[in-house]
Amino acid sequence: MIEDVSAGPQRRAFLKSGLALAGALAVPGAVSAALRGQQVRGTFATMDGAVLPSRSVASLVSTPPTSTRVVRPELMRHALTALGRHADAIRHQDRIAIVDFTAPSAKARFHIVDIVNGDSTSYLVAHGSGSDPTHTGWLQRFSNADGSNASCEGAFVASDYYVGKHGRSQRLVGLDPTNDNALPRAIVVHSAWYSNPEMLRTHGMLGRSQGCFAVGEQDLQTVFDRLGEGRMIYAAKV
Repeated sequence: MIEDVSAGPQRRAFLKSGLALAGALAVPGAVSAALRGQQVRGTFATMDGAVLPSRSVASLVSTPPTSTRVVRPELMRHALTALGRHADAIRHQDRIAIVDFTAPSAKARFHIVDIVNGDSTSYLVAHGSGSDPTHTGWLQRFSNADGSNASCEGAFVASDYYVGKHGRSQRLVGLDPTNDNALPRAIVVHSAWYSNPEMLRTHGMLGRSQGCFAVGEQDLQTVFDRLGEGRMIYAAKV
């Protein structure tokens, strides 16, 4: 784990928007409608029982429920739009993972965001060798093709766990045309030695996966605990 940003007094505005969004997400149809620019009318009940006035979820998308120094606003808007679009497939919508592939592998770019209270935790994560053929540390391209060894973009739903060649791993189901081959490609979350922080001290960047989201060995269990099954991972370069 690299950074754990907890909600404080200076972030009350982010928390309010997160609470409203959590209430709105209880009604997937309303979310989808709002994200198309329509107004959601009525009130939203939050998880603590408070009732919030009506507002469009589109306006919440423009006010991300987490610090802008953690997740860039444009990326957060894309992620929340994807959450609304795939609401029926995302069983748990209280937390989402956002992978910012605009950042280099030397940065903690795997963000798990609690959209109820605004807390976020960030981790190092590798990208695929096919996405960075000359090993620059920056993702150059995405691919959904089998055998490409590249990372793919879009929304995923975190599925079940299994033990494979990388130890305990978590399957991912791609929900978009850009990543719908993730399951047969075995694009998963797993740990790897080349994603440990020590790599930054010796090489200035992480190693590369075969397209999987490879996190540090000491971070894997925490990532699994916070992500769980049935939540969304959104990966993009925007």
